[in-house]
Amino acid sequence: MAQPIIFAIPKGRILDEALPLMRAAGIDPSPDFFDKDSRALTFSTNDPQVQIIRVRAFDVATFVAHGAAQVGIVGSDVIDEFDYSELYAPVDLNIGHCRISVAEPAELAATDDPRSWSHVRVATKYPNLTRKYFAGRGVQAECVKLNGAMEIAPLLGLSSRIVDLVSSGKTLKENGLVEVETLAQVSARLVANRAAFKTDERIAALVERFRAAVGA
Repeated sequence: MAQPIIFAIPKGRILDEALPLMRAAGIDPSPDFFDKDSRALTFSTNDPQVQIIRVRAFDVATFVAHGAAQVGIVGSDVIDEFDYSELYAPVDLNIGHCRISVAEPAELAATDDPRSWSHVRVATKYPNLTRKYFAGRGVQAECVKLNGAMEIAPLLGLSSRIVDLVSSGKTLKENGLVEVETLAQVSARLVANRAAFKTDERIAALVERFRAAVGA
């Protein structure tokens, strides 16, 4: 009997929106998946050929790219940051919408013009994406890598600006920051390991089920 497909899904903001799509595609997690007290990371589903792992969003891309998981759901921000050659993203799931933006203190933004930048220092968890974007504009980007609490970097003098995910903008506003430039629009994608997609017909069939669910 073939080994089950390992489906990596992210903790956090995308998960709630992804679950209805997963069910529409015929993948329903086992009841223990919804136990808020559970520390388990691996779960069965209604389909004996599919098992779920729940990991951090950045780790979804790594598990799938290296073949430890065969499919997953992850934001396009993560795909763009890592740019794994073995990561195939065939379906835009049209969920998890947000954007990656540059933000800075409101008092700086009042007189600042991003078009005049030749060098920018930012705190971000997206150093590769940020450098690539600014290089395309002829701007040198000095990136300070942080994994969270980005909004306090300008307050503490770590950097004048940040590059981070923005949805409503409420967190920025509460920390005295404003958006001054958008690097990319973000949505969640179904991703597959490229080799698995080519060699395991179950992966291609699962991709088509998700494509149909999105279309519906």
